[in-house]
Amino acid sequence: MKNIKRRLRQGETLTGCWLNLGSSLTAEMVGMAGFDWVLIDLEHGAGGETDVLHQLQALEHTPAAALVRVESAQRQRIHRILDMGAEGIMCPRINNAIEAAAVADGLHYPPDGSRGIAKMIRATGFGQNFPEYYKNAADNILGIIQIETAEVLHHLDAIAALAAIDVLFIGPSDLSMALGIFGQFDHPLYIDALKATVNAAQKAGKAVGILIADPDDFKRYREMGIRLIACGADGAFVANGARTMAGKLKAQLP
Repeated sequence: MKNIKRRLRQGETLTGCWLNLGSSLTAEMVGMAGFDWVLIDLEHGAGGETDVLHQLQALEHTPAAALVRVESAQRQRIHRILDMGAEGIMCPRINNAIEAAAVADGLHYPPDGSRGIAKMIRATGFGQNFPEYYKNAADNILGIIQIETAEVLHHLDAIAALAAIDVLFIGPSDLSMALGIFGQFDHPLYIDALKATVNAAQKAGKAVGILIADPDDFKRYREMGIRLIACGADGAFVANGARTMAGKLKAQLP
């Protein structure tokens, strides 16, 4: 484990990005680029669970901690990804504390949760490190709930109070869509939602995260108290680099 949970608890601001191509090669490239963490996206990304395994293997020797966004709060989905060796789970579109509690329950072994026991898994070195992994899992695994609906804004305090939930993560596009102001990230309704999320998290000693489109916005969100900040994705890096290069070449044609 790469201590991402401990670093957040100590007040660090950690930078990351998305992995949405399902590629172990781009995962490795991005992992070596200097980010503190990367998020493998099973909700909207191109890859499936087998691709997650290959990406986790590729990220193992890089400095970046590996988080995974699962498609739903189903316990089996969470267990399977944790068994592969993910250091954190992000669950999208949570509406209330009951749904968040279901996610929290799937993150940890009894008595703190309902995660099933399996020793011969990648996360435990295929059984070699099970006692150490079991002992430290609650301190190492990061639980992330996405704030993306209008309803969830009425339950922020209750969600932040859940022991296994470490991060309330803003999904700007979905949240602004839910508020009827899609893409208007300076709108008072959106700003109020961000401030309410930060306030709830800080009262509970938790962190807030966000995915931003423009790196120039980093300082703005950090000053609001947001400390798990992502910008970009492997797919965007490839597409933007390709377009830039093609444009430069074509610009030199007669």
